[in-house]
Amino acid sequence: MPRVGVCDYGVGNLRSVERALRVAGAEPVISGDPNVIVACDGVVLPGVGAFSVAARALWDTGLGTAVLELAQAERPVLGICLGHQLLFEGSDEGQGGEGLALLRGHVVKLASSGGLKVPHIGWNTITKVRESTLLAGIPSGSFMYFVHSYVAVPDPDDALAITEYGAELAVAVQRDNVMGTQFHPEKSGASGLRVYANFVSLCAVRVPAQRAG
Repeated sequence: MPRVGVCDYGVGNLRSVERALRVAGAEPVISGDPNVIVACDGVVLPGVGAFSVAARALWDTGLGTAVLELAQAERPVLGICLGHQLLFEGSDEGQGGEGLALLRGHVVKLASSGGLKVPHIGWNTITKVRESTLLAGIPSGSFMYFVHSYVAVPDPDDALAITEYGAELAVAVQRDNVMGTQFHPEKSGASGLRVYANFVSLCAVRVPAQRAG
């Protein structure tokens, strides 16, 4: 059973992520200690709130450095909602701040056009634009749950899935072992749990044989 770290940096919906990971077959480890996180087989970076506050907390606690170390060690990294945005280089939100820059791209505010409200809250379908390990077994047209006012604009080669909300938005990305979703898989029913199950399967590849048994 892979140990999956859940970064506790004061801005996450930690318990719902923990429950989803446990259902998916992982041993979740919620921690704000970088040494604990860096020892895990993979890590989830959850988050709700402002980019600048979250980015500062990541760097001040050392958790940002721990996530970078895991990524450099080729262990799976998954960002959720704000955690997904933090994987990128920076954001227009508030005072901005320095993201982890594990993925190329920038975070911008959603445009309020055509009578659509910002923040975007609720269920939307996703359309897959390429096959991936993260979204394996999840068909285009699946509904996912969103809560966000900002969205990342990634390198097009990294996009896995899009949704329509006044414009075409990239809402799932993956580059090698670094991946993220703008939607909340833990709030997205069976399709969301499949996202976690796919991620946990990637983490399980990293489990040493003596611990896997």
